[in-house]
Amino acid sequence: MSSLSTSKKLLVALFGLSLVATACGSSGGSGKASGSSTTSAAATSTTSAANVPKGGTVTIGAEQEPDCADWMGSCGGSSWGYWMMQVGTMPRAFDVLKDAKGTYQNVASNLLTGEPTLVTSPKQVVTYKINPKAVWSDGQPITSSDFKYTWNQVVTGKDIYDTTGYTNIASVDDSDPATAVVTFSKPYPDWKALFGGGYGIFPSHILTGKDRDAETKDGYKWSGGPWMIKSWAKTDSITMVPNPKYWGTQPKLDSVVFKFQADTSAEFQAFKSNQVEAIYPQPQLDAVDQINAGLPGAQKSINAVTGNFESIWINNSHAPFDSKAVRQALAYSIDRDALVKRLFGGIGVDNALNVINAPIVSDYSDTKAFADYTLNLDKAKTLLEGDGWTKGADGIYAKAGKKLTFTMRTTAGNKRRELTEQALQQQLKAAGFDMKINNAAAGDLFGTILPQGDFDAGIYAQVLTSLSPSDCSLFCSKNIPTQANKFSGQDWTRTNVPELDKQLEIIDGNLDESARMAAGKAADKIMAENVVSLPIDPLPNIFLWSNKILGPVQDNSVLGPFFNMNEWGVKA
Repeated sequence: MSSLSTSKKLLVALFGLSLVATACGSSGGSGKASGSSTTSAAATSTTSAANVPKGGTVTIGAEQEPDCADWMGSCGGSSWGYWMMQVGTMPRAFDVLKDAKGTYQNVASNLLTGEPTLVTSPKQVVTYKINPKAVWSDGQPITSSDFKYTWNQVVTGKDIYDTTGYTNIASVDDSDPATAVVTFSKPYPDWKALFGGGYGIFPSHILTGKDRDAETKDGYKWSGGPWMIKSWAKTDSITMVPNPKYWGTQPKLDSVVFKFQADTSAEFQAFKSNQVEAIYPQPQLDAVDQINAGLPGAQKSINAVTGNFESIWINNSHAPFDSKAVRQALAYSIDRDALVKRLFGGIGVDNALNVINAPIVSDYSDTKAFADYTLNLDKAKTLLEGDGWTKGADGIYAKAGKKLTFTMRTTAGNKRRELTEQALQQQLKAAGFDMKINNAAAGDLFGTILPQGDFDAGIYAQVLTSLSPSDCSLFCSKNIPTQANKFSGQDWTRTNVPELDKQLEIIDGNLDESARMAAGKAADKIMAENVVSLPIDPLPNIFLWSNKILGPVQDNSVLGPFFNMNEWGVKA
């Protein structure tokens, strides 16, 4: 699994968010693209090429192999799995696209005949009219029964990644195959996130009566998008080919091969030696240096207005962080701006993120919520001593015979994160914390360690897959993973703050946009006061591609860089 996590879905990716935390928007959903975003001048002419040739293969370097392709299952939270396979094969009711002003909007996809109708009284009812041209790759129509099957699987299936929103649905009427009527038991303002990027829509005529996870986890031969999974050679590559039955813009390429790379350095070397034509690398320091040095014959897009955000995620139920004072002292012991500038200053990102949410959801956020947490050892000292801690001769605090020791965990082999850990270790030692490091493989970290709470603190990112401002999936106490719920909740930090639950529930359940915005800002203040976790950076997206690739190549902060790959071509 990746080191980004997505919510609604929270995608977990090695990137640096598969949250799947969710992004900003009303039931209409919008995300403002303000901040650092650069695209090379040459890229502009490349993306505006009018005559894109047909045929050929593009090979793309992929830094992560997903654990599975069951997008509903707990194993399906890989951001790379989402970008490579899910976006191109799963039909969805809405796409997240930029408008002319650069603002992300929920736009009804070509699966539908147009914008669904919304009734809010006496009950919330959404009616989807399905495009009569929309068919699965076997030629069978996509119908309202597919909507109903998807909903049923999310709310009744086992080992489901996230049920947010779907549990608000009372029924899905599929009596008319061309019309899905979704009635809610209680309001859900982010209804456009449902049947969307998080899971998409599954084929009922293929999967009904079967084990969905078994049928999909190693890939699937059906598709409702422009691409199909031709093959998945484990540990090596995934090959995508056009879906001949797709009713939208047919892919121009014969195939796309995603070649798994061991790490960012290997990925860069493959790109520079023309073994791959595009990469979406983690913003490692050596990658930033190579980009700034110039890459002949290549285009670049660097985007800091992303659906990604990286934090120090704190287990609120584990000593010593079961104490709010200790969590606050930790926040005052770290120079976050210095960390971010060291990591990303080379690409123009100099300041720490001060809210636990992605940059594109700023309308619903208090973007300065954590701004007071700057390096202040006097405040850290006061907090710790007030909580009963005494500094020993070795410079480390202790209480009741136990030292102020904790273990930081992240994805093994990620050089940037390892560098971050080393810097944190030094800063925190000066403040009287004894920080140890015990990293793990991504699959172990996100598959068992974090869900089961076997950690004190961790560094990873969340990736948004829809425009929805709520962090409830991450911080509402009802989503704490337990043995009773088979560790299926996403509140891995074990946050349990009743007043925070109240505000996050308003965001999820109130159709009044002004009330939701106010609740979002109030929730951010509560999270900062309690330091439920500590934001670090708006993890930038870096997309590099060869001049050989033609067409509208661009990054999408929610759908990823391959969302319009069906419009790409390649020079002979």
